[in-house]
Amino acid sequence: MAEAKPEIAFDEFAKVDLRVAKVIKAEDHPNADRLLKLQVDDGSGEPRQICAGVKAYYKPEDLVGKHIVIVANLAARKIRGEESRGMLLAASDASKGEEERNVVLMMPMSEIAPGSIVS
Repeated sequence: MAEAKPEIAFDEFAKVDLRVAKVIKAEDHPNADRLLKLQVDDGSGEPRQICAGVKAYYKPEDLVGKHIVIVANLAARKIRGEESRGMLLAASDASKGEEERNVVLMMPMSEIAPGSIVS
């Protein structure tokens, strides 16, 4: 099991904007072997691109149409030449770099509109 991270105050956690997003397009990242490039509907009316290291666990076509949970207010950054404007949430049973690792995306149990707040 992964080592626990330091405790934070509720006010720090409350700064994180968790939202439901629907994957509208998914494809291999053109410059990275382990990344997928996702276009998601986050309820804003404009598609959002997120690059995610889940290629070993999910095929692009299996993600299209799925609802996922994202960090919507994470500062944008370039990942291997592609802008990523957020992060998807996933659970893992081992630390990054370990050979035997299972990664599971966090998804709502029922249908809910893109942009819905996760709390």
